[in-house]
Amino acid sequence: MKETITIIGAGIGGLVTALTLKQQGYPVHIYEGATEIKPVGAGIIMANNAMQVFKSLGLHQQVENAGNRISAMKITDSDLKALSVVDLKTFEKRYGVCNIAIHRGALQKLLVEALGNEHISLSKRLVRIEKEDDYHLYFEDGSVNKARWLIGADGIHSVVRKQLFPMSTFRDAKQICWRGISEMDLPIEYHHELNEAWGKGKRFGFVKISPNKVYWYALVNESAKEEDFTKSFSEFHPDIQSIVSQCRESAIFTSNIADLKPIDCWQREQVCLVGDAAHATTPNLGQGACQAIEDAYVLGKLLSKEQNIQTAFQQYEAIRKPKALQVVNSSRIVGRLAHIDNRLGVWLRNNLMKNIPASANRKQLETIFKLQID
Repeated sequence: MKETITIIGAGIGGLVTALTLKQQGYPVHIYEGATEIKPVGAGIIMANNAMQVFKSLGLHQQVENAGNRISAMKITDSDLKALSVVDLKTFEKRYGVCNIAIHRGALQKLLVEALGNEHISLSKRLVRIEKEDDYHLYFEDGSVNKARWLIGADGIHSVVRKQLFPMSTFRDAKQICWRGISEMDLPIEYHHELNEAWGKGKRFGFVKISPNKVYWYALVNESAKEEDFTKSFSEFHPDIQSIVSQCRESAIFTSNIADLKPIDCWQREQVCLVGDAAHATTPNLGQGACQAIEDAYVLGKLLSKEQNIQTAFQQYEAIRKPKALQVVNSSRIVGRLAHIDNRLGVWLRNNLMKNIPASANRKQLETIFKLQID
């Protein structure tokens, strides 16, 4: 009989990891600090690579039905004039799945239902880990549980990483991000595309996630933050101002953008890190959750062939690290490019973007969308 694998964190990465391991016949259990899993948060885009994983789990149709197909990605200037356009239909045909924009809460609910509540313990906030023959997990409520095999899927501030791995370093991108969902009818020309408008030291992205809901995000350089963030985008296209004006203030989430300086080790002594716990990235490529989902997929594939869990953990790290860290580094570069804050730099950047061949953009996406184990 296969050994139980314990997962810390019931976010998207933790849930998909549990689903892939369960598919391979492993007993799994997740400990989650929240008191309930409820539909909070804003939107998220499940790119083609993530949707391929959902297809392997038999879930892609449910995800597509709960969200909205995105067949083009556009980077524009502040007046929504295109600087770069990527058509995703080629990838849709190649892989048989689409990029899907969806409410994060709706996706999480779907994953919980697929896994089963019996595999999740809520109100279990991990505070300490001690290693004996097994791992002793100490929770905030005073309870203690043992784990033979442990996976940390507990995000950028991972307790598992902090307790069991060498010290890690956060990197502040010096950017403030607002996210929200507006209830509105988006003009039809935007229905199946992601738009991200780049201005001077700021940008605004938006995408339809359901019939009357639009997910948007707005970022500014920390040095340019204003008390009322909407003033930061007063010179942007009227459609962008309309999106912001139709969002309830209580539905807006604010955060600072940061990533994790690449760490040397993702696994050791019966423990493995996945997702942001291993390779937290800035959101500039829309690949944070998607890379966590790829982690889960690769780990599941390895465990389908390899009975030694420790060996599978080691192989997983060797396979996943190059691509995940490439995403981290590329995302940092895109973030700096998008937030140039002098007029000459903006003019040069915009002209550069217009002249990048479509083939170069396609090549980058081919690398991102191709799963590492087929």
